[in-house]
Amino acid sequence: MEHTRYGMVVTTSRSMVEAEEAITKSLASEGFGILTEIDVAATLREKLGVERTPYKILGACNPLLANRGLEAEADLGLLLPCNVVVYARGDRTVVAALEPQLMADVTDNPELQEVAAEARGRLEKALARLES
Repeated sequence: MEHTRYGMVVTTSRSMVEAEEAITKSLASEGFGILTEIDVAATLREKLGVERTPYKILGACNPLLANRGLEAEADLGLLLPCNVVVYARGDRTVVAALEPQLMADVTDNPELQEVAAEARGRLEKALARLES
């Protein structure tokens, strides 16, 4: 797993469809559900006539962690849900999740540190199951 400044990234030999199904199941095992799904490639094709490789944004939410975060910082909703992206890169598929620590850092609220750390651990576990 690669860690970037703002995310956690895995690359897999699975197809986009297989990777999306796998990350959805893996996230569910860590208490996350998918609230939103945006097919970026389809939207850009429809709205702008732009063709691009397949790219999806999944809005993942762990209700227990979201509730704890919102209790500590009501405006945290501006940073939710945790986005997970799935996109094609050559003959591989990339799956990446937002680094939850960014949410805690942006708010500068120490109460969110524990929530962010738990979210990060759960997201890392979910992503690690896709590595290949």
